[in-house]
Amino acid sequence: MQILVTRFHLLLLTVTLAMTGVGMLRIPEDFVFLAHWSGTSADWLWPRLVIFVAPAIQLLLMAIFFLLGRLLTKNQYAKAQHILQPALTALMGVVAATQLGLLLSGIGSDLDFVRVTAFALGAALLLLGVVLYEAERHTYAGLRMPWPVRSDLAWRIVHRATGMSYGLGGVCVLVLAWLDAGIGMLILSFAAALLLPAVVAGLVTVLFLNR
Repeated sequence: MQILVTRFHLLLLTVTLAMTGVGMLRIPEDFVFLAHWSGTSADWLWPRLVIFVAPAIQLLLMAIFFLLGRLLTKNQYAKAQHILQPALTALMGVVAATQLGLLLSGIGSDLDFVRVTAFALGAALLLLGVVLYEAERHTYAGLRMPWPVRSDLAWRIVHRATGMSYGLGGVCVLVLAWLDAGIGMLILSFAAALLLPAVVAGLVTVLFLNR
């Protein structure tokens, strides 16, 4: 069967649910997360219930990738599986790491794990951007789309545009982490840095579909 969701993804979901349960037991009901600062005062306050967002996002991601795997043809699935499964793992891993950061913050830990995650993710995206930008055309490597990128020039433009998008996303995440912009801005930057380059890749491939 064409299933992109693996047992490891279920494990990540289980870990995130476990952290959510611990958060409900250990984080006080009246606790608020200071998500963003304006000067010396917090202007974004998130209630304790925000810890339920992470497992909800993971369930949504798993549902989307499950449906995607069933919709792809056998040929498309064979070509894209080695990219889509790691992509789902990365997305769910970032969500799980963010949940751990919220849990540690909620129980009073001094370790800002959301910021640690930001540094790691920013560095990984920057490296991915360089790899995609410098990639040479190969039968089994590079981006995989449902539609073909026919010419070498179009393939190069698509990969350089995507590489620059991921690189820029990585730099932005690193800058926000360095400036300690707050967990709110960091979590939003995670979503933007992971999802927007993928949108850029899809749009550019469509633009150069017949070139």
